[in-house]
Amino acid sequence: MASHIVGYPRMGPKRELKFALESFWDGKSSAEDLKKVAADLRSSIWKQMADAGIKYIPSNTFSYYDQVLDTTAMLGAVPARYNWAGGEIAFDTYFSMARGNASVPAMEMTKWFDTNYHFIVPELGPDVNFSYASHKAVDEYKEAKGLGVDTIPVLIGPVSYLLLSKPAKGVEKSFPLLSLLDKILPIYKEVIAELKAAGASWIQFDEPTLVLDLQAHQLEAFTKAYAELESSLSGLNVLTETYFADVPAEAFKTLTALKGVTAFGFDLVRGTQTLDLIKGGFPSGKYLFAGVVDGRNIWANDLAASLNLLQSLEGIVGKDKLVVSTSCSLLHTAVDLVNETKLDDEIKSWLAFAAQKVVEVNALAKALGGHKDEAFFSANAAAQASRKSSPRVTNEAVQKAATALKGSDHRRATNVSARLDAQQKKLNLPVLPTTTIGSFPQTVELRRVRREYKAKKISEEEYVKAIKEEIKKVVVLQEELDIDVLVHGEPERNDMVEYFGEQLSGFAFTANGWVQSYGSRCVKPPIIYGDVSRPNPMTVFWSTTAQSMTKRPMKGMLTGPVTILNWSFVRNDQPRFETCYQIALAIKDEVEDLEKAGITVIQIDEAALREGLPLRKAEHAFYLNWAVHSFRITNVGIQDTTQIHTHMCYSNFNDIIHSIIDMDADVITIENSRSDEKLLSVFREGVKYGAGIGPGVYDIHSPRIPSTEEIADRVNKMLAVLDTNILWVNPDCGLKTRKYAEVKPALENMVSAAKAIRTQLASSK
Repeated sequence: MASHIVGYPRMGPKRELKFALESFWDGKSSAEDLKKVAADLRSSIWKQMADAGIKYIPSNTFSYYDQVLDTTAMLGAVPARYNWAGGEIAFDTYFSMARGNASVPAMEMTKWFDTNYHFIVPELGPDVNFSYASHKAVDEYKEAKGLGVDTIPVLIGPVSYLLLSKPAKGVEKSFPLLSLLDKILPIYKEVIAELKAAGASWIQFDEPTLVLDLQAHQLEAFTKAYAELESSLSGLNVLTETYFADVPAEAFKTLTALKGVTAFGFDLVRGTQTLDLIKGGFPSGKYLFAGVVDGRNIWANDLAASLNLLQSLEGIVGKDKLVVSTSCSLLHTAVDLVNETKLDDEIKSWLAFAAQKVVEVNALAKALGGHKDEAFFSANAAAQASRKSSPRVTNEAVQKAATALKGSDHRRATNVSARLDAQQKKLNLPVLPTTTIGSFPQTVELRRVRREYKAKKISEEEYVKAIKEEIKKVVVLQEELDIDVLVHGEPERNDMVEYFGEQLSGFAFTANGWVQSYGSRCVKPPIIYGDVSRPNPMTVFWSTTAQSMTKRPMKGMLTGPVTILNWSFVRNDQPRFETCYQIALAIKDEVEDLEKAGITVIQIDEAALREGLPLRKAEHAFYLNWAVHSFRITNVGIQDTTQIHTHMCYSNFNDIIHSIIDMDADVITIENSRSDEKLLSVFREGVKYGAGIGPGVYDIHSPRIPSTEEIADRVNKMLAVLDTNILWVNPDCGLKTRKYAEVKPALENMVSAAKAIRTQLASSK
């Protein structure tokens, strides 16, 4: 029986590619050095899959930055601002598109479907001159072949590429991107011809947009594209791969009727309804690549259950036409469990990272073919059973408390305008109050202190003293700047999710469980393996310490339940919303303890609320309902005089503005500085919003220092659509990645802009 892997992580088991890229960008190593690291990573991945017995091994899933950008390079679709002179695209042009350079900005980056990976969005229009400008797909196929591995070259399909693009600046927003199909297909034909000539017998087109809500004309584009490619593809086996959700019935019809395509790949982990479509009619004589091993989580596969499913599919498509595969590329999971020395054996037995998933795929294929590895299967069954019965997973009290939530809507007793009045009597803030989002710059010295404390090189006493000094410095600076609502600067925190996860039960942490977020940036998601509870207060000591240093209000700083959920690897043995409610109850305990300790302003960040939004419209309401409910649970029990803030990172939330209002926070601050207009248009269109709001007045992602006039101008624009008494003035995100030399003058200008407008408002009254 045959096995297949959709794609594989590129960073390397110890983030080798990350360090090679950053060294190259810093000018510390040559292009040749970088290429050598990349070639070594590729060959070890191919060898690993070949040794594991995988039949269909992918090539061209490696990337120096992003696979969509690689396709843009292949098509020569370089925006004019990069002054590319033609020819094969080299690193300088490629990385300028990805990261910008001294004179021009990067291309836009956005989330890849509903994952935490980000891709570089192609900028297209009627005037783009497409040309075959990167031979990477063919080069990597030949490279693998030279190592004795025959691979399936993987390309992003032509229709998905266009559907994931955006009209370039200056092109009509309504420009039909699919009209470019005729211009890009000739290049796809050249690539296919070269792959054939190099000896390829299979080719994989990733068309993940088929899982979205598509219109009839978009589905027709698939039919048209593959009909056009049919003669070029003759003599090749063609796999069209989909992932991340089930394929809607209409799209399934279109997909399975595509000309020239011999195999179809489906995500059967997140796309359980696709199974009904397959059972209802799969084209005879075609291959089914069954994605039964989860590419987006870190749990070991339930091999017995997968084998049952595969055997039922075998009855439909035939023994020789079924291929065992991953649900999607393994890019979205950690690389190799072998490098986890700190995890205990029990938890480790429940997990499988990318390297282990390759082994699982092959074990399933062998079992289907009658060569079942009994020892491997029984060890797997034992691990599944231990996970079900482990007392570490189940906490009766938490289960009870979460079940008890079902009956209530959890809204605060009074409405937001009455609460804001009560809060104002207590806080006595000026009009247009100023604040920051939470973190202050994390200096080299500060990181050293945390590192040494973790390594037990300094005592707890020395650590606490150093952190207190840092907080004092941040408090004094904010008072000097005359900011109204202060923060403690979060010097004790490494990461906004990990910091809380380390203090909650039910969480485990890896040493090397890195996953690529974009470019060289990787994240290390915590693993939620069991019921979540809060054994002890997590932030009360630091918040009260900071409040004791000032008469001004000091914000308590928490990460919200939905963000903790969306930025973790979540247990798959209960619905996500149940886990979210458990986290919400833990955060609720913390909110109430902060209030008891005299903290009157508490911020609960929901940076990732929108990230969990399902891919299909029909599922949005259910998700938003439980996500927003989880947020409300955290602060339902507090007094009217306690002010609840939340912060959200901007990602098109015009479409969910009603859910945001339904969160019922007293004040919401928003990372919007790159898209002011989009945000303000919501309020211009008459959305009634009565709570406090602080759209970021400057972009902290850039080292640039905005002038007082520039900030005042933005605030005035906001006042044109928002009431004076609800507007807050703040940067658009935390400041931890910036330097003090940038932060001080920027905040100084921010405060003076707020004061200047206060004076204007007072005199106009």
